[in-house]
Amino acid sequence: MKMGLVIYATLILTMAAISRGQQLSSKECENLGFTGLSLCSDCKTLSEYVKDQELVSDCLNCCVEDSDDSMSKITYAGALLEVCMRKLVFYPEIVGFIEEENDKFPSVKVQYSFNSPPKMIMLDDNGEHAETIRIDNWKREHILQFLRGKLRSAAS
Repeated sequence: MKMGLVIYATLILTMAAISRGQQLSSKECENLGFTGLSLCSDCKTLSEYVKDQELVSDCLNCCVEDSDDSMSKITYAGALLEVCMRKLVFYPEIVGFIEEENDKFPSVKVQYSFNSPPKMIMLDDNGEHAETIRIDNWKREHILQFLRGKLRSAAS
């Protein structure tokens, strides 16, 4: 029985990979609930637990191929830290970053948006939305490490 599930999951992944030719935009992926920088290996893990072929296919259309350090090679020109001002009381780590660390990153702007969960909206060279990463549970040092590695101005 377990071998049949493995074959079934492999079949789903194969069919999804074939349909993967239509890579979705980051906005479409965000609307589907796939935010952040998902690796395709995460989608394969998802397929082991979720038997919804359409969901796995959507995941595969929104993921970044795994490779040696593929994530560390992606950099951005800037970012918007978007958060609801009223909800800041629930995120002391983000408050600490905004008050004490944000000035170290001139390409990161804070944007207050009603009812928005804390997230980093990564911007391309044209200042356009490239990727969204939720940072609800991040500690200040994780935000700092992420921005140092992902922003071109901070990396150089």
